[in-house]
Amino acid sequence: MANETENHETQYCFPAINSSCIKGKRSSFEHNIIYMFVLLLSAWTVFLNLLVIISISHFKKLHTPTNLIILSLAVADMLIGFVMPIEATRLIQICWYFEGTFCALYLIILTVLFSASLSNLVLIAFDRFVAVCHPLLYPQKITTTKTLMSICLGWFCSSTYNTAFVINTRNLDASNRKDVMAGFAWRVTDLFVAFIFPCILIITLYLRIFYVVHHQVKVINLLMKGGTCLKEGSVRRKSESKAALTLGIIVAVYLLCYIPYYICSISVISSMTKNILTWVTYTNSGLNPLIYALFYPWFRKTVKHILTLKIFQPASSLVNIFTEH
Repeated sequence: MANETENHETQYCFPAINSSCIKGKRSSFEHNIIYMFVLLLSAWTVFLNLLVIISISHFKKLHTPTNLIILSLAVADMLIGFVMPIEATRLIQICWYFEGTFCALYLIILTVLFSASLSNLVLIAFDRFVAVCHPLLYPQKITTTKTLMSICLGWFCSSTYNTAFVINTRNLDASNRKDVMAGFAWRVTDLFVAFIFPCILIITLYLRIFYVVHHQVKVINLLMKGGTCLKEGSVRRKSESKAALTLGIIVAVYLLCYIPYYICSISVISSMTKNILTWVTYTNSGLNPLIYALFYPWFRKTVKHILTLKIFQPASSLVNIFTEH
């Protein structure tokens, strides 16, 4: 009976502090399922994004402005894969046993990575917009140097903004009305600055891209029906349009994963719903390489080279993976 009473007593995360959070109880089966899911998702995300990073870094034919942005996106996604186990610890244990400084540092790293992913998607949208809508100006406007500077600027802005956001919202007192209002103002501002505005920009650019692609496809089809031989420029535009559609799928998947989370972030929802939506956003980091594998033949070829260790052969970085069979 004594043991039964103890089991039914309310347990706190920190027993000496009655105001601390109540320690939730999970069965060993739930623990094992969650640990297995997180470990598999983390390993999957890190491994696949590492393949993307090695592919673009190793093969010189892939050193293009667009692929540099994809490389930056893969770095952010891979790092998210590394922090998944920490988030899993919070989910499984419910209590947060790390000190406050580590908590703040963890939040900064997490928000920077999510923000950097979105900034890379904005850069991808702009890159495809110029490539499809202004193909003659693309070599002058989008260079490797300009792209690298844009990527670095995106990471710098993400780091600066999210560090300021975490520092300014971390010490707000929930019992103080002014602090509550300030916290809500910060969340709404964050929603617009870190999500809504970039998403509107991405959607606007892609709507324009798809309009131009639709027009180009109609022109190409008319030329082919008339028996006209397509020039190199027309073939290149068709290739750019296909790349835009593929990267558009990546953007669409991102929005589908993140929009529900951000909508619910400013509303009152159950902890279970919030946890599910949080892990949907994490899952997005492991989906991008799958999209590359489905739509990019070069990625499948580079993965084959990596897994068979052919990248260690002399001059393997000079292999033309676009023509090799």
